[in-house]
Amino acid sequence: MTLRWSALIIGSLFGAPFGTAFAAAPDMVRDLASRVGPIVGQASACPDIAQGRVQTIVDKFREAIRQATNNDSERDQLTRTFNGYIAEGRSRSGAAQANCPAAERQLTDLERSLSQPAAAGTPPQTRADATTGAVTSAPVRGITDREIRFGMVLPFSGIRKETGRQMRQGIEIAFARANDAGGVNGRTLRLVAADDGYDPNRTLAAMGQLYDKEQVFGFIGNVGTANSEVAIPYALERRALYFAPNTGAAVVRRDPPDRYVFNYRASYSEETAALVRYLVKMKRIPPKQIAVFTQQDAFGDDGFAGVGKAYRQLNIGDAVTRFSYPRATMDVEEAVAQVKAHKPGLKAIIMVATDRAAAKFIEKTRDAVPGLIYANVSAVGSTSLATELKLLGPRFTNGVIVTQGVPAVSGYSSLVLDYKNALAKYAPGEAPDYTSLEGYISATILIQALKQTNPLDTERLVDTLESMRSLDLGLGTPLAFGRAEHQASHKIWGTALDENGTYQAIELE
Repeated sequence: MTLRWSALIIGSLFGAPFGTAFAAAPDMVRDLASRVGPIVGQASACPDIAQGRVQTIVDKFREAIRQATNNDSERDQLTRTFNGYIAEGRSRSGAAQANCPAAERQLTDLERSLSQPAAAGTPPQTRADATTGAVTSAPVRGITDREIRFGMVLPFSGIRKETGRQMRQGIEIAFARANDAGGVNGRTLRLVAADDGYDPNRTLAAMGQLYDKEQVFGFIGNVGTANSEVAIPYALERRALYFAPNTGAAVVRRDPPDRYVFNYRASYSEETAALVRYLVKMKRIPPKQIAVFTQQDAFGDDGFAGVGKAYRQLNIGDAVTRFSYPRATMDVEEAVAQVKAHKPGLKAIIMVATDRAAAKFIEKTRDAVPGLIYANVSAVGSTSLATELKLLGPRFTNGVIVTQGVPAVSGYSSLVLDYKNALAKYAPGEAPDYTSLEGYISATILIQALKQTNPLDTERLVDTLESMRSLDLGLGTPLAFGRAEHQASHKIWGTALDENGTYQAIELE
């Protein structure tokens, strides 16, 4: 069977009601898998071939598998067979130093064949892009002639509700600013949010509500590390964009990166490493007098691992002392007792905690260990932590440090001024906030990528993001993505609370 006829048969699986044209479709699709899979595999190994083109073929073939099968077992078997042929083509390409020009020709032939009607009188169900030859299906989920819908899963209530509110606000004001300027190629941006209460057991239902009921195009700004552990597999299975979650955890930073997962911010590992260097090198604190206070979950584990990694990089042989508290609580009494009993006396605590738990811990240890430095990672929620501590009094704010994945909101960089102007216009009365600024920056990056992607679908958007180099938003540091780099920024800013509970910029190195 020729490649052209293989493609036409695949096309017919989409062009006619299945079951009326092919009685033995599973056998036919299995045979086609052996022909199409190696082509897809070889093309995916070629760096000059846009992966969106490859993914379009893969998606169409998997849809053919879905239509050709009557049960999950048969569907899974055919999918594994197809994946095996893709892997075989990729492996063969690597071993033979991939003949990419030939792979390009075969892929183009397959795309052109797929763009033709399956039979006389059957209207085309696909169209080919004039520039790349890639085939797309219409309509695209979450996109109409007038609108692009994104989803966000966040806590509307509970211990992390303020972080969720601020992240949502930052994204929404960036969307509003873009919409007032004409939107994205004439389409307005809309954010649809769903509540999981910071409970990962509720995250899957919230993701399903957005994807199935609201028909969102992709996800942006989801809150929580354990929540992302649940949400990311859901998004990947559906090849939906999972952009700029509010977490610095490793689960959203695979090596190599998951194709549909992109981050704006620096990782918790990078933040804790910066704090270790600051405390050891600038403050001259002996490592034995530094401990780590963490939430008991993947968030806390990531921060603790980052401290251990920084110790190794600095050739520090001391073990890292860890105190912890139960996730999503303020139950810090056991950790407080351990701090009081620790020998030698502690001089600094690196904190990987949420705002209210961190504030309670500081309240309970401030008098017991005078002069203790509290060094928090950005996920603590800067504004809400400051608010909690100011209620206790000025002596509770002194010595409290927070690393940030964004520049100081009190600054005057171009991006920060844009953000504050947008906040004043679209959310009057709201004070600038570090989490809100993170949401604004993340959304601004995404908007630029959306404007550069035409026609717009997920695969082309991912290709656009991966091609973004030296993006200058006015942050004072360039941002960039790549096929092997899905984190835009590695910059960490330092801030410290003064007696008035106001954050002041500090140099970490």
